[in-house]
Amino acid sequence: MYYFIKVLISAGLIVLISEVSKRNTILGGILASVPLISFIAIIWMFVETKDVQNIQTFSKSIFWLVLPSLSFFIIFPVMLKNNINFWISFSASTVVMIGLYYLTMFLLKKFGI
Repeated sequence: MYYFIKVLISAGLIVLISEVSKRNTILGGILASVPLISFIAIIWMFVETKDVQNIQTFSKSIFWLVLPSLSFFIIFPVMLKNNINFWISFSASTVVMIGLYYLTMFLLKKFGI
């Protein structure tokens, strides 16, 4: 039952954000930019494990891995503005983002972070 409640709340937030975004893109953007999924994951982790050290490490990882994800939100709208097909724009932006994730992971490991 607990797992079902977790899925229901998590999925509900995604549906809520997509529905709000259809009506008001600014409000949808605000809701999507707030790290709701991270908040929920941290709460679930705490409720289930009470492992504050693991949550601290998780939180730090989120910080570093948000950086490459920002590339998507720069490249994607620029490509769309230049009349590049939605799926090509989406795919190219995703590929660049994934590449930057790998680069970030490599650099974090190299510098011992």
